[in-house]
Amino acid sequence: MRTIRVFDTTLRDGEQCPGASMNSAEKLEVARQLARLNVDVIEAGFPISSKGDFESVKAIAREIGGTSRPGPVICGLARTMQADITAAGEALSPARRRRIHTFIATSDVHLQKKLRKTRGQVLDLAVQAVRMARSYTPDVEFSPEDAARSGFEYMARVVAAVLEAGATTVNIPDTVGYATPTEYGAMIRKLFVAVPKLRQAVVSVHCHNDLGLAVANSLAGVENGAGQVECTINGIGERAGNASLEETVMALKTRRNHYRVEVNVRTEELYRASRLVSRLTSFPVQPNKAIVGANAFAHEAGIHQDGMLKEASTYEIMTPQSVGVPESRLVLGKHSGKHMVRRKLEELGLVVPEADLARVYEALMALADKKKHVYDEDVATVVEGATGAVADAWTLEALETMSGSRKTPAATVRLRKGKRVVTAKGRGDGQVDATYKAIDRITKVAPELVDYVLQAVTSGKDAQGEVSVRLRWKGREVPGRGAHTDIIQASARAYLNAVNRLLNPAGGGVRTGKSLIQV
Repeated sequence: MRTIRVFDTTLRDGEQCPGASMNSAEKLEVARQLARLNVDVIEAGFPISSKGDFESVKAIAREIGGTSRPGPVICGLARTMQADITAAGEALSPARRRRIHTFIATSDVHLQKKLRKTRGQVLDLAVQAVRMARSYTPDVEFSPEDAARSGFEYMARVVAAVLEAGATTVNIPDTVGYATPTEYGAMIRKLFVAVPKLRQAVVSVHCHNDLGLAVANSLAGVENGAGQVECTINGIGERAGNASLEETVMALKTRRNHYRVEVNVRTEELYRASRLVSRLTSFPVQPNKAIVGANAFAHEAGIHQDGMLKEASTYEIMTPQSVGVPESRLVLGKHSGKHMVRRKLEELGLVVPEADLARVYEALMALADKKKHVYDEDVATVVEGATGAVADAWTLEALETMSGSRKTPAATVRLRKGKRVVTAKGRGDGQVDATYKAIDRITKVAPELVDYVLQAVTSGKDAQGEVSVRLRWKGREVPGRGAHTDIIQASARAYLNAVNRLLNPAGGGVRTGKSLIQV
């Protein structure tokens, strides 16, 4: 099998995108991670662009490329200008293995509108730049910018000329993400025929994502003979970005039997690299991003969870550990099935009698309908509420409250007890007080509220509020607890939980007075 070189341009093309710039220390930190990732080439920057970029490239060349141990080639970008090539050569000088990457556009729109040069002038500049770069390093890469929109015969002439001048790698960029996989693959294949000497060099692919085809085009290039892929961590880059390194590499690795190639990347470092670049650029990784997104190895649908519990390969074509993610996540949500609920209860060490399992499941699904994330603490709270109910109890069917700066707080409560449904209204000092008075009217209990505590038991803006109350009535004092994303609902549930205990002789609590007995 061929080995495909991975050329990472996160620190050059990736950093060029608006808002993603990094300082020298941050770029060095990313370079260290790229070395751990074991990419073949690190394009460290564009030395002529600024003093900071020059120093960053030099620091990376010194630390990452200057050691005696094998490591990535350190590369610097340069236009076909003497000053650019000189700056790149000087910045890269500390590296034992260094490459100068020089480029000039070959499409007619670029020649006429941007460069304002003839095809002959551009060809001469390309040849001169490659020869000059060779005076600094034998490893020279040349790119005909906007190759995908260039006239093929002219672009092939330029490629043949730079190879004669000493270029060792020829990159064929789809600079504006215009090509389709079929077109791009065919262009690479035709170049090998039109320029026979290409077989003695490395053909590289550099694709942008304007039409969402960067990875697909890169893979098409590999299928048609390319030996190097140029990509960035998280796919960052100009406009819509570059081909994503993690997606390209894992496609080649996962579909190894199809592409018949190898890569040297330590894929277990992909997730760490992704998170580092995201943190330093402040560019969040979308949850559904392939390979490294938060949902890449998360499963909520009951059918998928059932398959995962039986055999992970039913729904995962790679292991999370292979890209550095600790484990798959089976997410408890409104699409989960009973198998997942049972598994989650086992993980948390919660023992639920078989007779109560259906009630726990329904309570969890009702909660999942109200909030996006159901946390472990949510599960524990729901289980306690669902399994701790007393027999022959009042249950809350509906609750409506009204309050305002010029209105007396009021509540309408509907409770059920078996087949009996009763509705009552209450007014009070606040919505909670009004709710409690409505419950008292229905249950015919008027206890003393000894204690009331409200706290958040889970994380996030949609956290459940847990209310703990203590009621005293007819010489007994009992606790009650309730949880809900609505604190008025949580308060009502806690109060009703305690009232049901008061109404049930076996409802627990303590006797007040001289003899304090725990029941």
